[in-house]
Amino acid sequence: MSHNFFDDTAEVGDEEDEESLDEETGNSRPKYNGTNGIEDSSEEEDDDDEEEARRVAEGFIADEDEEDDDARRERRRERKKKRRREEREEEGLDEEDLELIGIKSQREDAEPKFKRLKRGPREGREDRAPGINDIFGASDEEDETIDRRAERFDRRAAHDEFDDFIEEDVFSDEEQQKQREDEEVARPRRRGIADLSMAADAGLDEQAMEDFREAFGDGTDYDFALEAEDIAEEEEHQKERHLNLKDVFEPSQLAEKLLTEEDNTIRLTDEPERHQLARKPYKHIDLSEQEFREEAGWIANRLRAKKNIQSDLQEPFRKAVAQVLEFLVHDEYEVPFIFQNRKDHLIHAVRRQVGRNDDGTPRYEMDANKLLNQNDLWAIFDHDLKFRAFIEKRQQLTKTYNDIKSTSVDFSDPIFDSMLLQASNLEELQDLQDYIFFQYSARIKDVTATASNGETNGSTTMQKKANASTIYEEIRTSKVYHVVRAFGITADALAKNALQEGPKTYTEDPSETPENLVDSCVDETFSTGARAMKAARSMFAEELVTSPRMRRFMRRSIYMDAAIDCFRTEKGLRRISEDHPYYEFKYLRNQDLRAIASRPDMFLKMLKAEEEGLVDVKVRLRDPERLRKDLHKQIVSDAYSTLAEAWNEERRTAVSAAFDKLVLIMSRNVKENLKNECEDSIALDCREEFSRKLDQSPYQPRGMKKGTVPRVLALSLGGGTSGRDPVNWAYVSDDGRVLENGKFTELAPGNAERGLPDGTDVTAFVEVVRRREPEVIGISGWSPEARRLVANIEEIVKNHDLRGAAFDDDDRERSDPLEVITVNDEVARFYKSSKKAREQHPGLPELTLYCVALAKYLQDPLKEYAALGSDLVSINFVPAQNLLPPEKLTKAFETSLVDYVNMVGVDIDEAAADTATANLLVFVAGLGPRKAAHLLKAYNVHSREFNTREALLGAEHAPLTPKVWVNAVSTLFLRFDTSDEDAEFLDSTRIHPEDYDIARKMAADALELDEEDIEAETREGGRGAIVKKLIKDDAADRVNDLVLDEYADQLEKDYNAKKRSTLENIRAELNDPYEEIRSPFLVKLSESEIFTMFTHETRDSLQKGMNVPMLIKRVTEASVEGKLDCGIDAFAMEGETTDPGVNPRNVYASYQTVQAHIISIDRKGFMAVVSLREEKTKKPFRRLDTSDYGHDQWDDRQEANDRKLLETKTDAQGRAVRVVKHPLFKQMGSRAAEEYLGSMNRGDLIIRPSSKGHDHLAVTWKVADGVFQHIDVLELDKENEFTLGKTLRVGGKFNYSDLDELIVLHVKAMAKKVDEMMAHEKFQDKSKAAMDEWLTTYSNANPKRSMYQFCINRERPGNFHLCFKAGQKAKLMDWQVKIIPQGFQLMNQPYPDMRSLCNGFKLIFGNMQNAAMMGAAR
Repeated sequence: MSHNFFDDTAEVGDEEDEESLDEETGNSRPKYNGTNGIEDSSEEEDDDDEEEARRVAEGFIADEDEEDDDARRERRRERKKKRRREEREEEGLDEEDLELIGIKSQREDAEPKFKRLKRGPREGREDRAPGINDIFGASDEEDETIDRRAERFDRRAAHDEFDDFIEEDVFSDEEQQKQREDEEVARPRRRGIADLSMAADAGLDEQAMEDFREAFGDGTDYDFALEAEDIAEEEEHQKERHLNLKDVFEPSQLAEKLLTEEDNTIRLTDEPERHQLARKPYKHIDLSEQEFREEAGWIANRLRAKKNIQSDLQEPFRKAVAQVLEFLVHDEYEVPFIFQNRKDHLIHAVRRQVGRNDDGTPRYEMDANKLLNQNDLWAIFDHDLKFRAFIEKRQQLTKTYNDIKSTSVDFSDPIFDSMLLQASNLEELQDLQDYIFFQYSARIKDVTATASNGETNGSTTMQKKANASTIYEEIRTSKVYHVVRAFGITADALAKNALQEGPKTYTEDPSETPENLVDSCVDETFSTGARAMKAARSMFAEELVTSPRMRRFMRRSIYMDAAIDCFRTEKGLRRISEDHPYYEFKYLRNQDLRAIASRPDMFLKMLKAEEEGLVDVKVRLRDPERLRKDLHKQIVSDAYSTLAEAWNEERRTAVSAAFDKLVLIMSRNVKENLKNECEDSIALDCREEFSRKLDQSPYQPRGMKKGTVPRVLALSLGGGTSGRDPVNWAYVSDDGRVLENGKFTELAPGNAERGLPDGTDVTAFVEVVRRREPEVIGISGWSPEARRLVANIEEIVKNHDLRGAAFDDDDRERSDPLEVITVNDEVARFYKSSKKAREQHPGLPELTLYCVALAKYLQDPLKEYAALGSDLVSINFVPAQNLLPPEKLTKAFETSLVDYVNMVGVDIDEAAADTATANLLVFVAGLGPRKAAHLLKAYNVHSREFNTREALLGAEHAPLTPKVWVNAVSTLFLRFDTSDEDAEFLDSTRIHPEDYDIARKMAADALELDEEDIEAETREGGRGAIVKKLIKDDAADRVNDLVLDEYADQLEKDYNAKKRSTLENIRAELNDPYEEIRSPFLVKLSESEIFTMFTHETRDSLQKGMNVPMLIKRVTEASVEGKLDCGIDAFAMEGETTDPGVNPRNVYASYQTVQAHIISIDRKGFMAVVSLREEKTKKPFRRLDTSDYGHDQWDDRQEANDRKLLETKTDAQGRAVRVVKHPLFKQMGSRAAEEYLGSMNRGDLIIRPSSKGHDHLAVTWKVADGVFQHIDVLELDKENEFTLGKTLRVGGKFNYSDLDELIVLHVKAMAKKVDEMMAHEKFQDKSKAAMDEWLTTYSNANPKRSMYQFCINRERPGNFHLCFKAGQKAKLMDWQVKIIPQGFQLMNQPYPDMRSLCNGFKLIFGNMQNAAMMGAAR
């Protein structure tokens, strides 16, 4: 493994003659050596690097005390060498665990490149200090040699911090003997104890030796201490032998690799993995039978609201929902299993008489209505989780209520009792919770006080909520509450009046005026009548606010009569310009909920803009005063007197205060609920669009059976230009192997009429096609030039009569011209730059990898989408999907994959051999990432045991538990082997094993076998003999003659089993096992899809009326031709170029960039008609046509006022706006630039004005996601303050003649270096903290190894962290690597590529370590 750290040879060039440039001045600076021979720098960042380097160097000097301790330990270490070598296999983690974690096993180390030389004589050997590769590059066996050489260099057996990751060499017996001799010579003597063997060697006789021993002892006096030390070390060693994963790795790392104890529990629990994860928060909730019946109605009501169910189907619909719920909850069936194996329960079938047969018997037809589809099944699953949350809340609320009741024998609250039974959602339960915490805060406080110091979270929550009601509890216990009662009606009674529930309750007036009554209720807390009256009004208003019935009334009213307004903020005034995506709702007013729900994307944008502080979204009642007056009428008394009027005024004041607060509360609820509805709507759109992409079988060659995997030749020129850039290609066989690849330079077809020959590579292309015989040619790219490549290949195919595979047509063999297809490349774009692609096809260029992905997409889109994993959310299936929370988007895609994987099935033998197929196992019903890995592992080890589906459950090492097996088994199929007597044909079909007996019965009836024949066949060939005979006799089509209705009726009558759809499925599978039932491959992409794929522009991002940059290619007297940034051709025709009478050639020139106003777009032809006239290009683009809104839905007056305000502010600033004629120039600040580039690719940039003045520009470019570098550009040789400088200087030393040169040679060059860094095997996309954690964990798992890694520096854009740890006890080190146009810079030293950078790091590190060792020696 050591060779994975560094290249074996360090390529260090001679750089003594190079000059170092100061980035600020642009001048060269002298070079001089620092501590370690590294150049100093006057630049601030480099000074930091120098200081850091000095700190690093200091860190390498070993401490004397540490050296002595290490030396003492070393004396005893030799005794345990043999034992440690024998137990080395047990010390750490096994290879399998390390592979799962992502770390290569130490035992997998490759053999050293050079063999070890034999040792020479001792006196002839010379010692050397450890070299570069010895530190980070030596193998484990070589490490110990380095250790001993360092000891001999020190002469005191001094150890530094690197010695602890060195292991012992393994030598022959002869070499070990020589080694011991070496160590004997160099071994330092133990102080105070003579070595008696040396005395004997000195020639002392036995008497002298006896005297010596009596005087000095025999050296064993302190053995008891050494034995105790041995015992302690042995105990420590035993602890180290039994390491678990959790002892070595951080919890976050184990969770990432699904290796926690919880993951193991999920893996082994007999419950579908997706069910376990989804129900984890509600695992403790057990539903009673009554609650389960309640749930069925609860879910049916919610589904019914979105489905148009006929009145006569209402009850069958409810029963169908209840049955599906039974399958999901009690039987633990997953959605795909229910849909495929319990389909009869989703259909309501009624036999209707439609007449009579010729013999007079009634003739019937089945009238079937599909009640539930797959989307509905997933919705029921989601609603089940919501109902569990509802039950959990209700149970907690009931417990709180019962705790309150326990404080008093005769306590009851009829309002709570009745409203709890009526509550049907979490909002209504929350209303009840607010009610009891308001009404009984004192009682709750008493309950909490007796609950053993708040032993539960519930009691803590109760305490917090009870404290919030303290002020109202004071009012309730004071005299002022008499005034509240004097209002003459309760909050609940008023709410009943408003809801018109029951007989009306009339308000009664007290006998005293409000003033007199409050004066009599004054006390110490409320010392004046005014304070007492205010407290009474607040109390009554709060009772109205917390009344569950009043909230129900207000909620109903606001849903029926709500309007939504959007108001721009001060920040949004300037930020939301007319071409901003948010402008469509900047002045939006008076939108009802139905209109908002029909535009879910717009409402989610509104909420996002509100989060950004650009707008305020307000929910209000259209006519709040009418509703307020209605409540006033319900509360005032009917009496006519001064007393009554005085009390009515107080009542109206309290109701108004409560009304305003309730509107605010309900408005928040409406926004949140509407947000969830809009997110669910968009998630469903994403699921359906993704399902449309998954519903594609492999491309079907003409004459081949549907589902046959084709041989594919894929070509692409990427973003290059046809005829100028090479075309990469790859040939992929039908088994998925890349058998051949290469490049073509000239693929232009010839023209015989014009005498033009074929391109030089056409012959080679034709030869490849005829030799490899592909069945389809796939082409794609990311520029409009791909269209020309498609046209060229189609012409070549036609001219050279290239044909696909031959097939039989009406008993004669024929073939069709080879089809050329434009392939959807959304998967290929991710694959080409992925780590997985480099691992699967090392050495292939990125564009060739792109071609490989195109070919495999043609072979099976499902496998390619499934292989993307978490990257799937990065593909844009629906324009508004970026507005969804990641977890909702992931769930939408996952459920779609689950549906289609279970529909298509997984060949388990193929999954064991092919990674792409293995990826599908995750989505098999019952499985998930944990159970799928467990299944695959068991199958690979014990595959001989699993020759049937039953063996996956019943074999000795069966990987599936019963419930999981039931869900998964019909999706997992085994190829039928006719030579295997034990093979079961039905195991190769979609038929579930529970229905095998029915299938055998159908086969027997089709073969017209009687019971004796069946028994004989079964006795001879086993249970599967009948079906085998049906297949062997080629009689499967006979099952089509069976009358399945009679079978279905009999099964339902005898076994109460609905099997009509199952019987149809069995018949189909017996005829064609696992028939491909997906739709045909989408050969023809839509015009819009092709345009977006080649240009990256959607209908929203590029449309009529926009002003865009155009690069002029050709100028004539009548027109100007050019290209837009997206690559499409643009034409400005006569009259749209200049003013009349002005020759365009006098105004425009080739390769000039100008602003163009789009008049029309031909998306099919990739062409736009534009205008260059100034009056049109200065006209701002308006994304929105406000005429579509009604007169009260768009605030034109506010819009006009804001426009004037902006003009006034611009004039007041008195500063001219800097304008640079360049397509990438934007008028925005740094933050806006980062937001603009946020969704773009790495390396994209904009040019913008600089705050440093008119002689500066700023360039902002995207280094990585969330990381942007702002480059200051100094303009020199300017003609005036408005023109662009003729010399552009960056960092004081990089000079460029124009912006395009700066972009290509500076920014794009650095972006390529960032790509090179991030594609390197030592780079990890982690934060600095995560990287430190990873290195620490790695060192703990591999204590004798060193490791270094790179990660991005998010605090200093344009820099990377070089983090390394030289062994377990070494410090974590961090050096900065700076990206420069020519490469990388480490410690002020430039390196052109990653290889040189890594070798340079080794050289610097080695020098520092040598310096540390020499310092220790002195």
